[in-house]
Amino acid sequence: MLKLLHAPLTYCVRQSLKINVTKENYQRIFSCLFCNNVSEQKSKIDEEVAKLLALKAQLGDGPAPKFQLKTPKGTRDYDAKQMAVREKVFNCVIECFKRHGASTLDTPVFELKETLTNKYGEDSKLIYDLKDQGGEMLSLRYDLTVPFARYMAMTKSQNIKRYHIAKVYRRDNPAMTRGRYREFYQCDFDIAGQYDPMIPDAECLRIVSEILSGLDLGEYVIKVNDRRILDGVFDVCGCPSDKFRSACSAVDKLDKMPWEDVKAEMMEKGLTEETTDKIGTYVQLSGGIDLIEKLLTDESLLKSKCAVQGLTDMKQLFNYLEIFQVIDKASFDLSLARGLDYYTGAIFEAVLMNSNTANEKERVKGETVGVGSVAGGGRYDNLVGSFDPKGRSVPCVGVSIGVERIFSILEAQMKRDGQKLRTNETQVYVASPQKGFLQERMKIVTELWNSNIKAETSYKKNPKMLNQLQECEESGIPLVIIIASGELESGVVKIRSVTSREETTVQRENMVNELQSRLSSCNGTEE
Repeated sequence: MLKLLHAPLTYCVRQSLKINVTKENYQRIFSCLFCNNVSEQKSKIDEEVAKLLALKAQLGDGPAPKFQLKTPKGTRDYDAKQMAVREKVFNCVIECFKRHGASTLDTPVFELKETLTNKYGEDSKLIYDLKDQGGEMLSLRYDLTVPFARYMAMTKSQNIKRYHIAKVYRRDNPAMTRGRYREFYQCDFDIAGQYDPMIPDAECLRIVSEILSGLDLGEYVIKVNDRRILDGVFDVCGCPSDKFRSACSAVDKLDKMPWEDVKAEMMEKGLTEETTDKIGTYVQLSGGIDLIEKLLTDESLLKSKCAVQGLTDMKQLFNYLEIFQVIDKASFDLSLARGLDYYTGAIFEAVLMNSNTANEKERVKGETVGVGSVAGGGRYDNLVGSFDPKGRSVPCVGVSIGVERIFSILEAQMKRDGQKLRTNETQVYVASPQKGFLQERMKIVTELWNSNIKAETSYKKNPKMLNQLQECEESGIPLVIIIASGELESGVVKIRSVTSREETTVQRENMVNELQSRLSSCNGTEE
């Protein structure tokens, strides 16, 4: 019997004390376990454990485990080329936000845990909680919308048009190849305040269209729906009100799962087959303003006040989208649900289309075969009021651009097309074919910096001329200033075009003006 128990007992002791258990130590502990006197048993066990701990202290902790050098799961580093892609995207996004009159705000990367609690529905389990180290229970922000609503309530602001670009964190199962991370950037644009219905909502969709078209990502569709329409559908189809949100979460998966799977999930959540079938006749519909007008005559939906309000506003939204010239990119899609609990009205989501999909011409408008959502948002009129002690609400609508997925798509496109992207903005390189010109090169670089020209030179005393020119070609630097003993004596410098390899001699005092003229004419790149 001792032999049979020796292995598991030894394993347990090793795991708890992390030292080797000798046969002698094992026998002493084993005898303690089978001692009849409970107090004597405890005393002997404590005594033997103390001896083993003392032995462990003498032996030390042993070799440290091998350290694995890597980034945490769901995160990544970005090299210079990848950062150049990101900067291109950010510049496009920020330029669009500013064009629409937004100011920028910033909020802390973590919030009080109670600020984020019960704001995200089933996704609340993805919030990163932080250990209490200062008397407050904290969590990393899940998105930028809830912190913005908290800011609005704290400052008692009544209207603002803002943008915010920052990192958010989700304890999700990452899919790195599809741009799904645990740490990632969001680019948010929000309009808060009392305005005539659907005008701010239409502007948000116009912004999405401008950004996606500006980045040249290919064909896309902006799916639009209203949470009030969904609530009305659930109501008239017999779904209990306490199951609206869980049903909404299931319907939101229709872009990833067939209806039969979504139906099965809804039934697992307590809905009857009859109810789910009725819901299915609505949530599988998509189209344009014709569909909206058709549903406005649906006898079942007319029984729901919130559905009628949602459809009426949706019709107004599509009228504004036509004025904003976005109507050809929008699709009224009843399968769109957006699982976050704080949405109260219009919701939208932009999806890139798969241009390689077969039979694409036969696809009905709004029937999306996409590569994933790249933007999403909606109206959240009650979120600010949930933080205000007096419950004062501020109507809000906003959109978030999924830049991480856009980064992944652009990187894949550039790799496929063999595109090169500059990782710096240097305009002029100062070079010399002769030795002993380091200080002269440094003087010219300083003069160029003082004139707001982006310039650099080699930090080697005597670099080879070929290496200097190769550096310019590899980095995409358009112009080179060349100095040597002859140029110094004559008071001139040579300006070389890297692409054409043509050289022009100019007076030293005219060097800056000549460079500025060339750079201005080609916007920083050599033609």
